[in-house]
Amino acid sequence: MVPHAVRSHDFDSWLRSLQGVCGRFESRPALSHGLFIGEIARQDLSGLEVAQIRTNAGSISRQRTSIDQDDDRHCFLIVQRSGRAELRQNGESVELGPGEMALMDSARACEILPHGLIEHASFHLSREDVCRHMPEGRPTFGKLSQHCASGRVLRTLVEQICGGELDHCAGLEEGDALQEALIALLAPTLRQQAGQTTSELDGSHNAGMRSLAQQLIDQSLSEPGLTPLALARQLNISVRQLYRLFEEQGDSVCRFIQRARLKRSAADLANPRLRNESITDIAFRWGFTDSAHFSRTFKKHFEQSPRDYRASAFGG
Repeated sequence: MVPHAVRSHDFDSWLRSLQGVCGRFESRPALSHGLFIGEIARQDLSGLEVAQIRTNAGSISRQRTSIDQDDDRHCFLIVQRSGRAELRQNGESVELGPGEMALMDSARACEILPHGLIEHASFHLSREDVCRHMPEGRPTFGKLSQHCASGRVLRTLVEQICGGELDHCAGLEEGDALQEALIALLAPTLRQQAGQTTSELDGSHNAGMRSLAQQLIDQSLSEPGLTPLALARQLNISVRQLYRLFEEQGDSVCRFIQRARLKRSAADLANPRLRNESITDIAFRWGFTDSAHFSRTFKKHFEQSPRDYRASAFGG
């Protein structure tokens, strides 16, 4: 996959780059942002085109067109990588949070409204092939479920493509096959999403956000600055929303972070290769900043002091 990236704080330059990659879109900067941020990278995986966009623009829109132009012959599979955005088409709208996906038709008027800084990937799929796979009357716009088998497979595939995991093994003629696989998974995920009730959608969204929060926590355990406020900012949600995600499971975000840190610390204490490393160094590695507090918390959780836990792990 060969990326062509453009980064700019100049709105007009970024808009021209956006139009060169995605077609005849218009945009406007957000009035609330003094500094515009715009980045776009075009990726090509054996003929499968992906646009990676990062921006705090106020809106990205396109007026109704025909399918006579080359850039009107696509449906966009949109993957929200970070931040939140509202997508509008056919008089309907959907909200996308981190990790969520939607389908949008380039031949119809559409609008993307970022809520602050966002990153998303847009897969350019053949509109003709997408329509052929959809049941008659099924709109080519909507949010995609990740709670059915097709949705989970689709999510895994797009993440592998976006992350460059297939770059080394994708042959020259595999772009069409990858596109066909993506398109074949779309109809079941749209149908599953359309059949869900509002409460089910809310539950699915919260489960997805909670899973993403847990992933971010797991990646940031070594950082003392990992706090609910910092985590909420990364997820682009309020601190209260973050607390509710964990409260729904009878947990709290602070307890989850602490348990994860204790689990990593215990694993290191029982690791023979780290036998000569001090308990304090291990505690600090996993985000604890006070050795006495670490010892008290560890003993309360494991019913053994860190020293005794290490000794028992080595048969001492």
